[in-house]
Formats: sequence, structure tokens, C-alpha cells
Amino acid sequence: MKKILLSGFVIATFIGYALQQRYGDTSSVVVTPNVQTTPSAGFSNVQNPTPTTAQGPTPPPTNSTGNNPTATPTPHQLGAYRDGSYTGPVTDAFYGNVQVQAVVSGGKLTDVKFLQYPNDRSTSRMINSQAMPLLTQEAIQAQNANVNGVSGASATSGAFVQSLQSALAQAK
Repeated sequence: MKKILLSGFVIATFIGYALQQRYGDTSSVVVTPNVQTTPSAGFSNVQNPTPTTAQGPTPPPTNSTGNNPTATPTPHQLGAYRDGSYTGPVTDAFYGNVQVQAVVSGGKLTDVKFLQYPNDRSTSRMINSQAMPLLTQEAIQAQNANVNGVSGASATSGAFVQSLQSALAQAK
């Protein structure tokens, strides 16, 4: 009799766990970015990004009479990529496929759009809703696909890197 009760308890626990994973609340899962602690070219603190602007040399001061007009040089930035939208291949991320589209403007990566991502389970939707903006932000800051993976979304992060590398290779 004890064996039957124990078996029933194990089966009920398993079914409850499976239903919770499929339909339950997944707010206990935490996704945190892997933030670099050493400075590197093109990266800043991912959690507190600050926009940077390129500025030309400061023009010399003019006299108060205004007789000496000065020309202000405009900075000319050459980008590493050709302008346009470039689609990477569909890459397997274990729980689903990832495919991205790199948007290049002014020779620079300006946006990364997810065309496909794992979203058939509530856990996948929750994790990717947090991971995708972080991956996009890091790629734009780095201006390449060499980004830190997002903890808790390692499969999506790896597939993102592969698809984005291929898309950016087309833009060169």
C-alpha cells in the first residue's frame, strides 16, 4: 500500500511540475546581463549606457567685432559597413530558431531586429523578452557580433551571435 501511495505522489508531483512549466507563472526566473568589468573599445556599462557623440575640434575664439569668420569642420565618420538591411541565417537555439536582421545606416550598425526567436513556451517568451534588448544594445555598442551572452539565455545568445556575424559579413 505504501508503494502505491508513494508512486501516486511522485506521479502527481511530476504532472504538477510539468503543468507549472507549461502554463505557470515564471516570474521567479531571473535573467541578468554579463557585464564587462574592464574597459574595452566600443563597450560601456551595459546597465547604464550613456550615448557618446563624436565632436570635431573646438573652433578658435573669434574677436568681438566679428571680422574674422571661422569655419567649423564637420566630422566625417567612415563606417565599417555598407548601408542597408542584411538578414542572417536561421540558427538553432535548442528551444527554437533565431534569425536576425542587421540594419546599417551611415556605415554603422544602428539596429538589430529579431525575425525569429524561441517563443512557443511561456518561459522562452519571458527569457527572450529580457535577453533580446540586451543583445541588441551590446551589438550596437560594439558595432559587431562579439557580445557577451545573457545569463539564462545562453542558447539564444549563441544563436544571435552566429546569425548576426553572418548578416554583418554581408554588409562588408
